[in-house]
Amino acid sequence: MTKQRIFIAGHNGMVGSAIIRQLRQDSANIIVTASRDELDLINQQAVNQFFADNKFDQVYLAAAKVGGIHANIEYPAEFIYQNLMIEVNIIHAAHSNNVQKLLFLGSSCIYPKLAQQPMKEEALLTDVLEGTNEPYAIAKIAGIKMCESYNRQYGRDYRSVMPTNLYGENDNFHPQNSHVIPALMRRFHEAKLNNDPTVTVWGSGEPMREFLHVYDMAEASIFIMNLDNDIYQLEAYPMQSHINVGTGIDCNIRDLAEIVAKVIAYQGVIVFDATKPDGTTRKLMDVSRLARLGWKAKITLEEGLNMTYQWFIAQNDHYRG
Repeated sequence: MTKQRIFIAGHNGMVGSAIIRQLRQDSANIIVTASRDELDLINQQAVNQFFADNKFDQVYLAAAKVGGIHANIEYPAEFIYQNLMIEVNIIHAAHSNNVQKLLFLGSSCIYPKLAQQPMKEEALLTDVLEGTNEPYAIAKIAGIKMCESYNRQYGRDYRSVMPTNLYGENDNFHPQNSHVIPALMRRFHEAKLNNDPTVTVWGSGEPMREFLHVYDMAEASIFIMNLDNDIYQLEAYPMQSHINVGTGIDCNIRDLAEIVAKVIAYQGVIVFDATKPDGTTRKLMDVSRLARLGWKAKITLEEGLNMTYQWFIAQNDHYRG
């Protein structure tokens, strides 16, 4: 089998590291990574030189500045600038150095705040975005449109996948600046160790969310990257090429908090602070396009949370955050 030289941008992140673990199962894959010290993805000249020095067959663009509601509200300029620059630099360098295949990882926040649920791919750019993470969402939409534009003008095969809320090992477990599952997991874990009688959860607990384990996301990403183009084109259109990746199942934050408490064996009381913003009322992906292409998620929420917590406690406080 022909050796494939593959660059993973964002290899230390949750998704990038999971993609690498799966790609390494095939000995024909030559995995290339670069640390922040080795390559500044915001430096266009450095990125282009890196691509010129390495002849890649495939690129997974999993690098991004990410965070939860609090981080998006506090650092909007960093979110839009860093994400735009990473995408622009990598996609253009890939094209300039004749890389034919690239997979861009986006986010479900690209869809309008009031998008019909479950959210179909065609909902993109039909209404106003959720305000709390609009700069991040705008950057992700730009990434999709860059891939489509390079495909249309230059005949590239640059594909985009839009994951729902992801969780799993190598996530950021900061109690304020992380996403809902790692933030809850860390808070409940510390409350259990400290015998705290209550744990406070941001918001009313009513919003509905969908969660996908990062192992499933990595598998779906590799599946889409390597899907025969004739099959892929049946569901991906020139100006609407992104594919949703999720479970197609959601739950409310109150139920999620109770499952996390159960997994961690926290015995106290869960309090919901309704003065804090909830964000979007419901976010559920329509994953019928992906199902028609031949892929479905395998890991249930409780299974995934158990796996994540076992990894978390095995880190002995060396986790991110």
